[in-house]
Amino acid sequence: QVHLVESGGRVVHAGDSLRLACVGSGVMFNRVGLGWFRQAPGKEREFVAAISYNGASTVYGDSVRGRFTISRDNANNTMYLQMGSLQGEDTAVYYCAASPLITPRTRATDYKSWGQGTQVTVSS
Repeated sequence: QVHLVESGGRVVHAGDSLRLACVGSGVMFNRVGLGWFRQAPGKEREFVAAISYNGASTVYGDSVRGRFTISRDNANNTMYLQMGSLQGEDTAVYYCAASPLITPRTRATDYKSWGQGTQVTVSS
């Protein structure tokens, strides 16, 4: 079981960049796949990005590909989401999650541990 805590969410302007962090505690952080999801008010949870256990492989959702970058620092039990060219549609609560599967996963059901979420608001 991995305990996850997100940080970095805040109010930004359209076109800005922002980096989210997710710190994990517990055993075997470097043996799990990690991902970011988001949920806007009134909408279903949406896959954002995922990364393999060693950082060698990444997958992105269609709406963020080319603007967001996922990375991880296993030495410090931390995963990041670098977000660029932010738009109003990116406003959501962002969640990090850990999967026992080591390859990047896009389905929420593949993840067993979730953080509490961090709010990102993009103002126009």
